[in-house]
Amino acid sequence: MKVNSVLVVGGSGFVGRHLVASLAAAGIRVTVPSRRRERAKHLILLPTVDVVEADVMAPGALERLSAGMQAVYNLVGILHSRRGGRGERGSNEYGPDFARVHVELPQAVVAACRATGVQRLLHVSALGAAPNAPSEYLRSKSIGEHAVLAAEDLDVTVFRPSVIFGPGDRFLNQFARLARFFPAIAVPCPDARFQPVYVGDVARALHYALEDPQARGQAYELCGPRAYTLKQLVETVCALTGRRRLVLGLSPRLSYFQASVLEHLPGKMMTRDNYRSMQVPNTCSAAFPFHLQPQALEAVAPTYLMPSHPRERYPQLRWRARR
Repeated sequence: MKVNSVLVVGGSGFVGRHLVASLAAAGIRVTVPSRRRERAKHLILLPTVDVVEADVMAPGALERLSAGMQAVYNLVGILHSRRGGRGERGSNEYGPDFARVHVELPQAVVAACRATGVQRLLHVSALGAAPNAPSEYLRSKSIGEHAVLAAEDLDVTVFRPSVIFGPGDRFLNQFARLARFFPAIAVPCPDARFQPVYVGDVARALHYALEDPQARGQAYELCGPRAYTLKQLVETVCALTGRRRLVLGLSPRLSYFQASVLEHLPGKMMTRDNYRSMQVPNTCSAAFPFHLQPQALEAVAPTYLMPSHPRERYPQLRWRARR
């Protein structure tokens, strides 16, 4: 059955805006809820897109938004939460923000689909999510994923992406900012493994699965073509931006100490829960789904990491000339 109307919860976010643009280009009517409509102004001008000011956690909000839709996407996720449990392996405790966003919201989305007769549900979880994962983030993601997959009366597809990169990301861009201002970069958990995936490829997979009958009831891992250690990723960003920097890998003890300090600073570049998440390899065990070929980081990242101002390009040229 051709899908003509879709609700995208989290559609104004990093992955959401790429998915919404793809759906709109295909002529699908898309509804995007946002607590502040102004934050989704980049979507308002897209044809077939309706941005609705709404709090999806408010009672009855999801039911009203889901009414008349043929499918629902849940893309919402956060990296940080106020302190909950101790974060020890095997603990089922997690912070209140993780509980609200990663557990209660997926449960509410499932309930809204059932209440309004929406049969198709697509949900974004996280690579490494498991009940006994070492971090609150991964455990809470696992609870929400289980709630979605347990809804056997719905046609569900779950996606587990590795760290996602692309223009405006908070991953590679963060390293680029550090390389711009500091002569040396101390990397926590330098041997932590990631398989970064391009945001455009994630959006393609999410869109492709919408009407693929074989995707129903499935859970897909989404990764790029190559795995890196965190230290290698930082070195790659330095090379792409043309900045020679000393990249130092920290020991486990120093990594934990760095996280404990950074989590109390504005912006929370890293927390102790992030440290625990990095104890689990963030790599895929299967090929990218739907016979799609994911793009390499080295092919995409230069388009948005390279300095754009003429003076900022001089270090890039010096790097290439090894001067």
